[in-house]
Amino acid sequence: MSDVRLIDAPLEVAFDNVAVDTQGFEREYSRMSESEDDAIGQWLRNAKAKGETSESDPVAIHLLVELYRKMDRLENLILNTAPQRIDLTQSGAIGRIGFEHFELLEPLLVTGENYYGRLELPVHPKRDTALYFEALSPVLAKIIRIHPRDESEWGSYMMARERAMIRHLKGHE
Repeated sequence: MSDVRLIDAPLEVAFDNVAVDTQGFEREYSRMSESEDDAIGQWLRNAKAKGETSESDPVAIHLLVELYRKMDRLENLILNTAPQRIDLTQSGAIGRIGFEHFELLEPLLVTGENYYGRLELPVHPKRDTALYFEALSPVLAKIIRIHPRDESEWGSYMMARERAMIRHLKGHE
């Protein structure tokens, strides 16, 4: 485990052992994929592929799409039609993350067991991220399955935390 590079990153994760509800977790994971969860994003990608956005301001388009997503979330909240999530029985605080790993602050995992979890990355836009992970120790987990867009955002968040840590260290020399 000495080759795992981790940096400080305070996050919360809810999780459960995969064996508890394998099919339910798989259905939820599939529903939380980019295409299921983001109809406007799918539409925008199709429009870009057809060249329909070539003369548009990309920043304005991005802001309008985010505004649409917020209105969609508000509508779901008002109508009580927000996507139902499976109740996950355990939760824990993540203290450090790496590109494929994270470390809990407390020993909550059983070494060798696989888990399904959800967390909210503090990136724009905020949304639930579903992932499968394997316990390498009671506190260390290796991410074994995550949606491609979520993996990209996880890596971006990790690099942003690392840059912030470097800036902090340079300021205290």
